[in-house]
Amino acid sequence: MHLSDMYQRPGFLLRRTHQISAAIFENACASIGLTQAQYGALTVLASEPHIDQSRLARALAFDKVTVLRVLRGLEERGLVAREVSTTSRRHMAVQLTPAGRRLLKKAEAPVHQAYEELMAPLSDKQRAQFIGLLQTLTDGLSAQARAAFVPLQAPDQDA
Repeated sequence: MHLSDMYQRPGFLLRRTHQISAAIFENACASIGLTQAQYGALTVLASEPHIDQSRLARALAFDKVTVLRVLRGLEERGLVAREVSTTSRRHMAVQLTPAGRRLLKKAEAPVHQAYEELMAPLSDKQRAQFIGLLQTLTDGLSAQARAAFVPLQAPDQDA
């Protein structure tokens, strides 16, 4: 294989795109000290208060060690609270604190800025196509993932 071939391989390009995406996000959110993983956790917690750690991990496609690391960091900053679940003493329930809700609100503008910067090279049509292709890849290959992904159901807008 030639070097130029390697640079055109999907795995190389996906890894490189992820590096760039993470850098853009971290730069946009540096002033509020938020990583992509933390933002994901806060977003899920805002949607699903008192979710247990295992469901949170699956909703983010994190392994248990990663979700614990993220939650510990958020808990140390007073952004989330963990307590024994009322439905099962073996599970820990997690919820946003008022400070966590405020930070999530404060993150809206920089997160939107990061998204726009990442997608700037693409036209609107290319953006939709790109997201569709990524979804097709992740759906088609999900059985090979190291961490399970079980998306939460969006709250019913009509209810």
